[in-house]
Amino acid sequence: MKTISIMLAVVVELLIGASPANAFYLPGVAPRDFRAGEVLEVKVNKLFSTKTQLPYDYYFLSYCKPPKISNRAENLGEVLRGDRIENSVYSFRMREPQSCKVACRVELTEASAKNFRKKINDDYRVNMILDNLPVAVVWRSKDGSERKIYERGFPVGFKGKFSGSKDQRYFIYNHLNFKVKYHPDPDADTSRVVGFEVTPLSINHRYKKWNENSTKLLTCNANNKQVLQPGLLSQEINSNKEIVFTYDVSFESSDIRWASRWDTYLLMNDDQIHWFSIINSLMIVLFLSGMVAMIMMRTLYRDIANYNQLDQEEVQEETGWKLVHADIFRPPTNTSLLCVYVGTGVQVFGMTFVTMIFAMLGFLSPSNRGGLMTVMVFLWTFMGLFAGYSSSYLYKTFNGKDWKRVSLKTALTFPSVLFIVFFVLNTLIWGEKSSGAVPFSTMFALVLLWFGISLPLVFLGSFLGAKTPVSENPVKTNKIPRPIPIQPWYIHPLFAMLFGGVLPYGAVFVELFFILTSVWLNQFYYIFGFLFVVFVILLVTCAEITIVLCYFQLCNEDYRWWWRAYLTSGASALYLFMYAVFYFCTKLEITKMVSGVMYFGYMFVIAYAFFILTGTTGFCACFWFVRKIYSSVKID
Repeated sequence: MKTISIMLAVVVELLIGASPANAFYLPGVAPRDFRAGEVLEVKVNKLFSTKTQLPYDYYFLSYCKPPKISNRAENLGEVLRGDRIENSVYSFRMREPQSCKVACRVELTEASAKNFRKKINDDYRVNMILDNLPVAVVWRSKDGSERKIYERGFPVGFKGKFSGSKDQRYFIYNHLNFKVKYHPDPDADTSRVVGFEVTPLSINHRYKKWNENSTKLLTCNANNKQVLQPGLLSQEINSNKEIVFTYDVSFESSDIRWASRWDTYLLMNDDQIHWFSIINSLMIVLFLSGMVAMIMMRTLYRDIANYNQLDQEEVQEETGWKLVHADIFRPPTNTSLLCVYVGTGVQVFGMTFVTMIFAMLGFLSPSNRGGLMTVMVFLWTFMGLFAGYSSSYLYKTFNGKDWKRVSLKTALTFPSVLFIVFFVLNTLIWGEKSSGAVPFSTMFALVLLWFGISLPLVFLGSFLGAKTPVSENPVKTNKIPRPIPIQPWYIHPLFAMLFGGVLPYGAVFVELFFILTSVWLNQFYYIFGFLFVVFVILLVTCAEITIVLCYFQLCNEDYRWWWRAYLTSGASALYLFMYAVFYFCTKLEITKMVSGVMYFGYMFVIAYAFFILTGTTGFCACFWFVRKIYSSVKID
């Protein structure tokens, strides 16, 4: 029940954060002023590797532990991401440098030494946090410039062969050289933390006598200026051997203001690529817009004018899209399933659109950890109202009577697929003893959100949709279906799907690379302005390509457009999943079976949601197009 109370607290925090009194900072991410000598506490986060994609608790390894380990209050998004923020033994005072501070001494067992070696093999990195700012290792740019590149966290250790040995040896980074950048406020005599950097070192510390409070190390002291030689003074990982963990702290005044302290983490090295993505997408939209304009302004306008001038007998001799007017609104097969997918698409669209608006306004900055996922979960829950309304209203246009069954399918179909995939993957992650496994209490909270809030909202929306009067179709439907002539090869549904799906995918594939990189390579993504523009272009592309292909289909006297319209733009999800396979083979170094299953499981869910979003967009555009053109001609 702790997770449920956390979820309610998140809702309250979001409401408070939206109030005028707190218009600039969200709760937990407001600036904090430190006076000289005030305690700065370093918190530890998960161990993470891009090779395994399985996060672990920091204290899963035999690092120094405080007398009492306490977890920071987590929101739902942090739990789902596998974040475990806890206190640590690393503590220092503002603007008071320290040298060779002993953290603790740890004797490794065979099991703990094996764990360290395994995590080094898998390239695990340690994540720490100071004043809500993640620790970073700073590298110089390889292009020869003075530009610095920040990399989140630092490696657990390294491996190599030294002194002519043929065996591979493992070494741990047991000495951390912290640098805290601060921005002073002379008027208030306070400072704000604006940077947190670390240089990890491996030192085989030596001492004469161990004292818990005043141990003097022979390999490190306040005036130590010796050059450490890797391999000679490095701390090797061996069982039944002790490791002394130490750290240094230095402080550096900085001109960076608190509001800009995340810029170094969010700096994108390839801004020109994003502009290329936008221009590429706009070219596709302009091309399709030209085709739609040609169809709407020239072909359709001429057709409608000719049809309205001809007598009824002359019309019967015409060919083209007008001949199928008596069948164009004939209900398709699997009507209820189509209504369910359209309603779910409206729900996905509402969640995505509102989330992007919040992100662009700065409410979902990386400093608000887990905020993005938390908002998406809650928005999905409350958007169930629009899902139920849309599916029920469309079902009523087909003269459907059992709206309650459609409502139940809308509430269960897509979430059931998500829950099954999520449950299977969570079981595999739990078997690896990873902190990424979602606790049972959180799983129960998600089910409670689903059945306690989302399901009733879907039924409420369905009830409102069933009671809303539907607009009458522009033309009447005959009882006997019109025979469909043999279609040319380029009108075949498979060809239409392959061609119709490639253009929406082409509008987003460049931005898709950066999204996958941020998700699977542990990088920040905060260019939501670019993403929102690409999202709008995606919607326009889906609408236009579906309208174009639907017009060609109707001109060939094929009136089965309902499912075709949905699948035409929805086929872009197939290309997305194919790109995910390509990305897995070329960019990731995943070797574990569990990690591979987790990657493809989550990418399947993303592709499935993308299919529903793009398919619904194409269907709604085509539905508007068909009603528009058939309401413009005179039918006796």
